[in-house]
Amino acid sequence: MYTAIRTRSQVPVIAIIDDDRSVRVATESLVLSLGYIVRTYASAEEFLHSPSTEDVACLVVDVHLSGMNGVELQGQLERQGRGTPIIFITAFPDERVKARAMRHGAAGFLTKPFDGNVLVKCLETALGEN
Repeated sequence: MYTAIRTRSQVPVIAIIDDDRSVRVATESLVLSLGYIVRTYASAEEFLHSPSTEDVACLVVDVHLSGMNGVELQGQLERQGRGTPIIFITAFPDERVKARAMRHGAAGFLTKPFDGNVLVKCLETALGEN
């Protein structure tokens, strides 16, 4: 069961990056229902060029994006010195990609379709809320 409507004044911002609109919308609905602020992006490049990326508390990113993929985005953020937690989602799980992402600090690696409760637990862990 999903829990906790946010009551604190500083509500975390979650960015969802997926080139599949239906996944973005479904994930956005779930994350909004938890009381977070959500911003969605169709690509890593769109996220990186957004003027409002500095306040993002956690990213939910598809591994396989057109253009820069999710793991490349993780590397780019790492090079910029940004330690924003990332939860990866993918329809095409690959153990080598998962191992690399986790080695570089991923907060989770979920296979689509994923259980919403698992994403909730990943978000809570990534944000230090559990």
